[in-house]
Amino acid sequence: MTLWKINCMDTQFPGLWQQWYRHQCVAVGFAPFKSHSSRIYRGCYLNGMTNQPQGWKTARARLLRISVGDFIVVALKDNRVGRLGQVTEIHINDDEWDPLVPVSKNLPHGQMGRRIYVRWDLTCGPDERDLVVALPQGERFTAGELRPTLSEIKSKTLNRLQTTMRDPTNWVGLLAHFKYEQALSDYIAAYPYHLEDGLVPYPNSKIREKVFTDRRRLDVLLLDRKQRPVIVECKQHAPTPNNFTQLRRYMKSLQKETGRRDVRGILVHGGALNLRSEVVAAASRNPPVEVVQYRLQVDFAASSIG
Repeated sequence: MTLWKINCMDTQFPGLWQQWYRHQCVAVGFAPFKSHSSRIYRGCYLNGMTNQPQGWKTARARLLRISVGDFIVVALKDNRVGRLGQVTEIHINDDEWDPLVPVSKNLPHGQMGRRIYVRWDLTCGPDERDLVVALPQGERFTAGELRPTLSEIKSKTLNRLQTTMRDPTNWVGLLAHFKYEQALSDYIAAYPYHLEDGLVPYPNSKIREKVFTDRRRLDVLLLDRKQRPVIVECKQHAPTPNNFTQLRRYMKSLQKETGRRDVRGILVHGGALNLRSEVVAAASRNPPVEVVQYRLQVDFAASSIG
């Protein structure tokens, strides 16, 4: 049994991971067709001599080593993985090309057509398919394992990877991040009551736009129902203990500025819902900081016409 990693080109082919999940397969490209009108297709054949680029030569050698019963983990951008699957069928031959990315003008033969069918281990990772696993420091793949399309994982055992994937503190949303932290800050400033009922923008613009000693402004400054100042610090990823140190420094400065000793701090983040023990300890120190996870969600409703 061998543990493999395959890169999912979800940024180049949006929705590809959802396709893999639904079809219970992973796939690679390198179509076995010659095309004079496109440099993408130069006839990447699975068997026999080949004069194709090294990327295909390497991928081909590894594809031919995969066996039923092996395990494959799907790698996504930013050191995240989708799911772990065990190989059930292999359909990678040239005459088995079955593209998951449909044919188009730029892709006359489609893409991702060499399929390897798997049985997803649904006990290893989140229950929801919109959640994936963010590999923490120390559990990430090496550069040599991560860079190629397909690679054998030797830096960690299957059991170690499964343990990491089963830890809920590593579960994050597939599309959990705003492109910029500023977008999240702007949203909270415009709709503070979505964060907590009764929150309103802080009425003093001079304090709201105050520049601190580290040359930063507050992300968001609000007032709660009891007229207490509330500093909201926004982070795209999972919070770290240093984030709380930074936020408490702002809270202390704001206490001096306003004369209020009851300044609150809220850290909003896009990491896992379950926090790591060191993060919980950092948030609990005096003065305590509240921690809130955001989830990016878009609702749709049919428009009425006429």
